Amino acid sequence: MSPQLKMIALDADDLAVISTHVQDARVQPADIIWRQSEKRLVVGMSRLDWEQTLDGDAEPRRLVAALRFDRVLACKSRNIDLDGSDKVLDLVGIEFHPQDGRDEEPGGSAVLLFAQGGAIRLDVECLECELTDLGTDELGTGLGIDGEG
Repeated sequence: MSPQLKMIALDADDLAVISTHVQDARVQPADIIWRQSEKRLVVGMSRLDWEQTLDGDAEPRRLVAALRFDRVLACKSRNIDLDGSDKVLDLVGIEFHPQDGRDEEPGGSAVLLFAQGGAIRLDVECLECELTDLGTDELGTGLGIDGEG
């Protein structure tokens, strides 16, 4: 069994690594928490344990994880019903776009891309992202932090 991950991204290259680990994660809209006063977005998810899968284990397992972005100035969504939708979202990946297209700028936009055209754009002062595994998804629900559907 592979150890639980705890990763931090402070630049676009780091975020690309986190994006790989959350590819095909399942997210409940209720597990997307925007705390505007704290400048923080937290996303609970059930992600595939890609390391275990690459090690050759036949049955891929899912891990309950939290993805956190800090120093978020604005949070906007497209094609995602954040108010009470029970539809599970499939996370495709995360991209970072530097402010004004200049790589030396610490600020920019992190974009979470979901299947069926959904997206969440975070305008950030600087990139501060953390992925933390919280445990295995024993029920196999893939329904985020609380496992409720």
